[in-house]
Amino acid sequence: MARVAQATWETANAVDDTLYQLDEAAAAALNDRKPWKTDNHYFKAVRMSAVALLKIQMHACAEVKPNKPALEVMGMMQGRVEEHTMIVTDAFALPIPAGVDRTFTHVNPGPEAMTYMVGYTELIKSVGKKENIIGWYHSHPGYGCWLSGTDLATQRTQQQYLDPFLAVVVDPVRSISAGKVEIGAFRSYPEGYTPPDAPASEWQSVPADKVEDFGVHANCYYQVPMSFFKSSADNELLSLLWSKYWVSTLVSSPLTSNQLYITNQVADIAEKLDKAEMETAHARFGGGLAMEKKKKEEESQLAKVTKESNKLGVEVMHGLMRQVVKSALFNGAKGEQS
Repeated sequence: MARVAQATWETANAVDDTLYQLDEAAAAALNDRKPWKTDNHYFKAVRMSAVALLKIQMHACAEVKPNKPALEVMGMMQGRVEEHTMIVTDAFALPIPAGVDRTFTHVNPGPEAMTYMVGYTELIKSVGKKENIIGWYHSHPGYGCWLSGTDLATQRTQQQYLDPFLAVVVDPVRSISAGKVEIGAFRSYPEGYTPPDAPASEWQSVPADKVEDFGVHANCYYQVPMSFFKSSADNELLSLLWSKYWVSTLVSSPLTSNQLYITNQVADIAEKLDKAEMETAHARFGGGLAMEKKKKEEESQLAKVTKESNKLGVEVMHGLMRQVVKSALFNGAKGEQS
């Protein structure tokens, strides 16, 4: 079963050995030109290796435990750039010692993590790996893939001094709930810059207490489309990682591991419904064009809450279906043997 799942996943993600081959002359020429300094929307694609994706997801999921608030994690990514494309070939976690300021909404890695990062990069250079640090990743357990005000400030600083640099956000809680990796890659705009053709931000289910933070900074960065690849040399390493990932996925249930998340989502939806109802009541005292405008805004808010309710309902249904299938497979097989 694990082999079938791995084969299915590999079929959907192309094998491409060329992305691991560094053309040093072309890389040096691109770095000399630095087109990303004059074009704020220069990078238009991210290619991430399957190994890097699994490492990031497993690191983030390691801090998701039943009936406990999930903790935020952080790590670094290695890779290189080509024309309009950032290529992530590997990733490594930053150790967060006990006692460090850390919750489900933020993490401060501290000097130990920075020392580890410097030592790690020196070590990989000594064994012949030529990929540089190309970005950072962190998790948003339960509240979606986007950049908060703190994330945006961090990314702007990194792009100012270490560009080209990429920010990746993964949501392990929603990944478990939805049955697919919830991940996004982002680049920030310079402070004070407003994109001339800023598109309407894609709908996301954002908790009520973070809606303001999400909305205020929505046009201060842009999301870079992601795709994934693997090389023929990745097979053995990917198989080892997959075995660990598959077993943990098989034995877990999103209904139990995400019980706190589901409860919080229901409470969040109820809060948003109450707010929409209050705004509707206040609008009745208005009139004319103001009332019509208010009505459209309320309909938009109700539509968003409806989407969130449907999304949560589908995720819970998927969790129930997974439990039924596992029960039929394993309990049924056990009953036949007895």
